[in-house]
Amino acid sequence: MMICGVSILSLFIYRKISRELYLRKLLDNNINFEIPRLNIKVPVLEGTDSRALQVSAGHFEETGALGKGNYCIAGHNSTIYAEIFNDLDQIQIGDEMYLVDIDANRTRYLYIVAEYRTVEPIDTWVLNDFDDNRLTVISCTDDGTQRQVVVGILKE
Repeated sequence: MMICGVSILSLFIYRKISRELYLRKLLDNNINFEIPRLNIKVPVLEGTDSRALQVSAGHFEETGALGKGNYCIAGHNSTIYAEIFNDLDQIQIGDEMYLVDIDANRTRYLYIVAEYRTVEPIDTWVLNDFDDNRLTVISCTDDGTQRQVVVGILKE
């Protein structure tokens, strides 16, 4: 019984350490997204497929670039998948959000939260270009029926 318990505990510890090492590797090799007040720091992978969203935030293909246009990302608000945006509903107008490039200078793009809203899943207009430089963050509501949308405007 004791050996079985130690084995199971060891397996959980191994999985946790493996996930942490993988996350650190992703943070080192990908754009990072940060909301300091909410203690959110996650890598941003290209695409929003289920594989990317299980471990990170995902950048919607064909939306803006870093510091240009409407750069849109999505992430889970879930206890089953990556718990990336579980606290997103606590965001406040005026909060700082950052995108950090993986270039040699680790360029940081500062976005100031200007809007928080809840929309229906079919409201894809939030991905449109609005002729400004913004960051749009999308996640499910706690019950999964709607989407939280946070918009930050680039501070030049």
